[in-house]
Amino acid sequence: MPSLPSLVVATSAFLAPLAANAPLDVWSVPRPEFLRVAGDNVRINFKEWPTPTPRSHPHDPFVTSDGAIWYTGQMANLLGRVDPKTGQFREYRLKTPDSGPHGLVADANGAIWFTASFKGYIGELDPRTGDVREFKLPDPAARDPHTPAFDQNGVLWFTVIGGNMLGRLDPTTGEIKLVSSPTPHALPYGLLVNSRGVPFLAEFGANKIARVEPSTMKIEEFTLPNPDARPRRIAATSDDAIWYTDYARGYLGRLDPKNGKVTEWPSPGGPDSGPYAIAVVDDVVWYVESAASPNMLVRFDPKGERFERWPIPSGGGVVRNMAPAPGGNLALACSGVDTIALVEISKKAD
Repeated sequence: MPSLPSLVVATSAFLAPLAANAPLDVWSVPRPEFLRVAGDNVRINFKEWPTPTPRSHPHDPFVTSDGAIWYTGQMANLLGRVDPKTGQFREYRLKTPDSGPHGLVADANGAIWFTASFKGYIGELDPRTGDVREFKLPDPAARDPHTPAFDQNGVLWFTVIGGNMLGRLDPTTGEIKLVSSPTPHALPYGLLVNSRGVPFLAEFGANKIARVEPSTMKIEEFTLPNPDARPRRIAATSDDAIWYTDYARGYLGRLDPKNGKVTEWPSPGGPDSGPYAIAVVDDVVWYVESAASPNMLVRFDPKGERFERWPIPSGGGVVRNMAPAPGGNLALACSGVDTIALVEISKKAD
């Protein structure tokens, strides 16, 4: 695997304390309103629960229709579920040792599907019984499936980061198809399926975001203007615009797939703030500056182009992914501090 992402991680982690305490003008942020630390428009309340198994390294969260927060315990070989109403956890141990569960998502029947990033398979967990079915990827090079997402037809799409691939699994037949990225060492990372059933992926090893033709799996790449850009996670607003966190440069970006136009904004924490996890709630973009100390939850309103920030109480310890939750809230997996968080979001009274 190319060394760039690891270098970026190491550099950002080293500089995070400096970035957090630097004078505001160090980063040459063009507009003062970018630096708002307390929210002007919304009220934020954090609820955090430590995972039952220490050092489980919760990686990706997903919120099911009942409001439960599911997560992958990547280093503990388990999937977990917490009920935010009671704080009660349940853990599901995987049958294959050291599977390294990474991303997860629920299907229409309530089964939890996950990527086994250490063992090269896709798993399906039945929450009622704890039984797990495994779908081994057919190519040995596809050793590390990463981010999964279902389309509107119930087909599961997923990225394969080190294998440089995109995958498609049909749950009704178990058939898996894999295609390689046109760009060598592209490191396919974040993934989403838009409102029309079209998958998009972030290529973290390049300055590219890709669109996939669902029936042929043909990959079309959009090259971002800055060659140093490294998009990591992506989310979509209701107009199907693709929003991305540029981890390497400390930017939030927007790609319009209709015309290829790209717009970028510097993240308020500066170039070494490590924008990472991202989600959209009611067409407002939320993301985490994961290299800041503590990690900072950032809100960006596209209408007014204004940023607001809040420190994560536990510190976050690198929030790698987050997901929308019922009531316009957010669920976070705080990997470095073994914590699951619910962010309750409400509008401030006039």
